[in-house]
Amino acid sequence: MQILIWIILLAAACYLIAILPSLRRCPDMERLRAVRYAHRGLFDNSGDAPENSMRAFRRAVEAGYGIELDVQLTSDGVPVVFHDFLLARVARDADSRPVSGKVCDYTLAQLQEFHLMNSAKRIPVFADVLGLIGGRVPMIMELKIENSDRRLAVCTAADALLQHYSGLYCMESFNPRGVQWYRRMRPQIIRGQLSDEFNREDPSHRSLLNFACANLLFNFLTRPDFIAYNVSYPHNPSRMLCRNLYHCTAVAWTIRSDQQMAEAEKQFDLFIFDSFVPAGGPAAAA
Repeated sequence: MQILIWIILLAAACYLIAILPSLRRCPDMERLRAVRYAHRGLFDNSGDAPENSMRAFRRAVEAGYGIELDVQLTSDGVPVVFHDFLLARVARDADSRPVSGKVCDYTLAQLQEFHLMNSAKRIPVFADVLGLIGGRVPMIMELKIENSDRRLAVCTAADALLQHYSGLYCMESFNPRGVQWYRRMRPQIIRGQLSDEFNREDPSHRSLLNFACANLLFNFLTRPDFIAYNVSYPHNPSRMLCRNLYHCTAVAWTIRSDQQMAEAEKQFDLFIFDSFVPAGGPAAAA
């Protein structure tokens, strides 16, 4: 019995070490937490401001909201802002048909031939988006990293642009390797681990890797400054321990109503929303 107790205690200690986030206190974190973030801009996919478009970002900036956006690479290595790896949901060709393939299958010039949803807007280049934001509002940059990207080229390419950007920003990624890259190469940048209850969201693709990511078991490698979690699963034990035991900033994605915002404020510290405009405006609740 005593051996069993020691085994349980050792397992518990290993678990608490594995999920341990960064314990540093970043001065800029309070500034990041001061506003709410428009997910892919203040977008309207049925109009002329589709998600992750320059117009959607301009609307968010003019309204005073922070911006959450997604960065990935074209086949010729240019960072562009687009959410899905696959183009078909959002991108349309000249005949308004969904575009097949992935962002990384096309050069920038080829991507510029497509338009977003029913609008005339194009997939924006990350450098242009940075110029539009111009440090006027904070930015959360999500790096889209497929497991096949062993070189983490998107991290290098995005960081090269951000070296010349003076605005307040942080990075996040679902892929722990991207967060680890920032810990190693740009430790001064606030970094966040995105996560979700992957096995519950997609039972057909259950795996131990999904379990480990959902329960933040790679934090010992990445030491994130914040945890960004699906707002539908606030009671994930690892997420709760990171916030309540280690006092790590908790980010909620993606909030889609004022009611959900009010509930999220009980469990999270920073808020990413879309599909509505929060009643309280851009300032986060104190």
